[in-house]
Amino acid sequence: MNAHDSAWAQHSLLASRRREFLGAPLHALTMAETLAIADEAMALRRPLHHVVVNVAKLVNMRKNAELQEDVATADVINVDGIGVLWGARLCGVEFPERVAGVDIMINLLGLCAQRGYRPYLLGAEQSVLNAVRMRLARDHPGLVVAGMRNGYFNPEDETAIVEAINASEADCLLVAMPTPRKERFLKRYRNELAPSFVMGVGGSFDVYGGKVARAPKLIQAAGLEWLFRVAQEPRRLWRRYYDTNTAYAGLLFQELWNRQRRRNVNS
Repeated sequence: MNAHDSAWAQHSLLASRRREFLGAPLHALTMAETLAIADEAMALRRPLHHVVVNVAKLVNMRKNAELQEDVATADVINVDGIGVLWGARLCGVEFPERVAGVDIMINLLGLCAQRGYRPYLLGAEQSVLNAVRMRLARDHPGLVVAGMRNGYFNPEDETAIVEAINASEADCLLVAMPTPRKERFLKRYRNELAPSFVMGVGGSFDVYGGKVARAPKLIQAAGLEWLFRVAQEPRRLWRRYYDTNTAYAGLLFQELWNRQRRRNVNS
């Protein structure tokens, strides 16, 4: 298959897998399919912008038109949160599985090591980046990291940072900054960034570098990963999760109510 046919096949796959849930566009993809898409983009040097959507982002997208546009215009949009997966299925919108951003990042770094791709890491604290560098040296000794830059910079520094990323000849860019900052950065510089695959990874550097513990698998499967995070930083996180989870529950109830009313009208 030549590059043109490959691009058309990928476009057709993504078009056929695009869904909508509570106003958010999402792709019904597995982890394996997502990684294959990223691999192909880097192999063929084809630009691909990736984002994930969890409960908090879905709620904030409804209040922030700029964030809504930044997410909706991405090429690949995965279901990150178990709450989004369950809510969508409850409303009859099927997705094969949760594809968490931190798991994509970890698998992508492994893919880079196997295939010789060079990642650039942008964001988080410098101490976290140093910890990530050390873990990468243990996990993937042959991986060449194109560059690293912490996330503490001013808007006027962004042009120089984009130039440094491009000069590094990186194949992919991982941006570990909060929402909506990372979405805005990637959307703003999408046409200028040279790395083929660009992705926002939020707090994933903190997890991979060991600053933040990730919930055990059983807690993740039970949909209580958010509670595990609150338990680690209650004063900082309880209000955020309370607000977004409450708002999401309201949106979900309204969606289910509206669907039931439409069924009653049509019956």
